[in-house]
Amino acid sequence: MSTSRRLSNDLATLWIEAPIVIAMRMQQMWMTAMTGSVNSTELNRMVSEKLMAAAESAVAVNMAVAQQNIAAMTAMATGGGSSSRGAADAIAQAAVTPYSKRVRSNVRRLTKHKT
Repeated sequence: MSTSRRLSNDLATLWIEAPIVIAMRMQQMWMTAMTGSVNSTELNRMVSEKLMAAAESAVAVNMAVAQQNIAAMTAMATGGGSSSRGAADAIAQAAVTPYSKRVRSNVRRLTKHKT
């Protein structure tokens, strides 16, 4: 699958699934607040996942920028052309991937029926 297609799929997934995760977590928080207890595990998980995704995203973007710079310099040195759109898509994909992975896993985890 091409980078731009993966980027489109990940962005569409985030657009649809992120509000679902937010709604489910808000519902859980309201239910635990009404019972007088606090689900500190889920609250800690929300914060730590966001921090880890942000760190992963920053590292992935830096790596993608470095790779695209090397590819552009190689293309210039060999007389080939470079595609700035492909480079931009690769960098955006690197930024979005950590978030989309976590949102997908949260949807799967939060929608599991507990027996």
